[in-house]
Amino acid sequence: MSNNNKHFITDPTTLVRDSLQGLVYSNPHLSLDAKEKVIFIKDLASRRKNHVTLLCGGGSGHEPAHAGFVGEGMLTAAVCGHVFASPTSSQVLSCLRRIYSEEKGTLVAIKNYTGDVLNFGRAVERFKSERVHQGKTMPKVAMVVVGDDVGVVNPNDDEEGGVGRRGLAGTVLAYKLAGACAANGNSLEQVKRTIEYVASHTFTIGCALNAASVPGQGMPRSLKENEIEVGMGIHNEPGFEKKTLEPADKLVDSLLDHIGNVVILVNNLGATSNLEMGLVTKLAVEAAASRGLKAVRVLSGAYMTGLAMPGISLSVLVLPEDNSEQQEFLALLDQPAHCPGWINQAHRVVDAGNTDDSAKGPAQSYTSASDPTWERIIKTAYDNVVEQEPEITRLDQLMGDGDCGQVLLSGATAIYEASKDNALPLNDPSAALARISSIVEDAMGGTSGIIYCLFLDGLSQHLHQILKDNKDTSLTAKIWGKAMLGALETLYQYTTARPGHRTLIDALQPFASTLEETGDIKAALEAADAGAKATATMKPMRGRAVYVGQNDGLADAGAAGLVAVLTGITEVLQK
Repeated sequence: MSNNNKHFITDPTTLVRDSLQGLVYSNPHLSLDAKEKVIFIKDLASRRKNHVTLLCGGGSGHEPAHAGFVGEGMLTAAVCGHVFASPTSSQVLSCLRRIYSEEKGTLVAIKNYTGDVLNFGRAVERFKSERVHQGKTMPKVAMVVVGDDVGVVNPNDDEEGGVGRRGLAGTVLAYKLAGACAANGNSLEQVKRTIEYVASHTFTIGCALNAASVPGQGMPRSLKENEIEVGMGIHNEPGFEKKTLEPADKLVDSLLDHIGNVVILVNNLGATSNLEMGLVTKLAVEAAASRGLKAVRVLSGAYMTGLAMPGISLSVLVLPEDNSEQQEFLALLDQPAHCPGWINQAHRVVDAGNTDDSAKGPAQSYTSASDPTWERIIKTAYDNVVEQEPEITRLDQLMGDGDCGQVLLSGATAIYEASKDNALPLNDPSAALARISSIVEDAMGGTSGIIYCLFLDGLSQHLHQILKDNKDTSLTAKIWGKAMLGALETLYQYTTARPGHRTLIDALQPFASTLEETGDIKAALEAADAGAKATATMKPMRGRAVYVGQNDGLADAGAAGLVAVLTGITEVLQK
């Protein structure tokens, strides 16, 4: 089965931004922050004053998701990453600053992918941190992660705190009902309850005749002429079964076996003809009826694609049994939404003069200051990372993608250079940590970078709060340990990695808990080192190492890298 691997592009690096500009040209109710790749409604002032605001986002290539669902009755804004890649937390933070509703609050809704959870989560924490440092009240921000894919079962999901289901086209139903609930003037708590119900009662299964061709990269793999893959993800992730292509009636019937009065959403993954979509929709409704399911609403079209992927997905939203509750959900679904991606909805033009482009709010500012002890700590930690980088890289080459050492070194180098340039507020540890977190994001990238960032964000907040609540308390080792444990709880909101999962957490948690308990930084370092070494006998539970299998007695590269940083810190503080 061949697939089109040709694309209309000028420059792959500007494709997303250019496409968003085209969306705005054809939909005058929308505006674009081109630098941050954020689409938002023009009538922001009215929306923020009267309604809970909603933002979503993720990698591009899934159009009309997510920017196509921005408009009255649905989303307030969408943050767009590169093709199949999460936007950065800085992009998301810029959007939060712009659309946050002081009166009603803001809901962040995303698909369950690690990059999205970490980057959007970190943006939420950074936004909270800004408010704290500016002397404002804690913002009313809620985040809901949608995972509706039942096609692939992660082998670690039977473990406590598993990765969970991927987010697919059922996420669009979550956007729609939450958006309608917000448009009716409901509270943040009510909107959150609505989307949480949809997230937990929507089930999606998909299949594809071939993978999608990524602009500038071509085809990652191909299926045979008579082959179909069930459970293929919207980023070309492998499904759970390849089999001989069957007649459509048998195929749709078998798909419904995997999901469970309902709402049915038949989603075009990007390259299925309308003729075929009509057939699949008919078969889906009839197959549901044969199982005693009454489809009270049927939606069909391209809602969340995988670029030009020749395939479909079926989503089923199980409505509440209570008739009055069921009617409430159907009313939200039927309520008009004026956005380009919601099928059969009219476009609505909003007066361009109502644009409120000043609402991004001020970014966090810092006053640079020097401190000899902190400067020595940063220099020693940097030197230690330089020394250990080859070994960290070796470990990651054998069990991961080989970039852990270089990524860590990039972060350490950027922090060291900032300290040499007197660009850190070292006289204020909480502010310094917040600034270092931003430097780390720009320098490191990747999953390890965002994990460090989230931890530093949490550490900055908790340290600030502890010192604020206890004005006469000196900054002891035990206080640092307490703040670090709080920062770990912040991190745990956005990752399922825990001690024993063979990650840097296995070094970080024992360091923090030992420091809080004993106040002995040498003992804390020894605990961290023991935790890192213990990963050599652990089964990989998170990250790319999951797919490698056994670890052959090798320690986790991320844990080893963290110990290198902590060793440098400890060397200075012990003197």
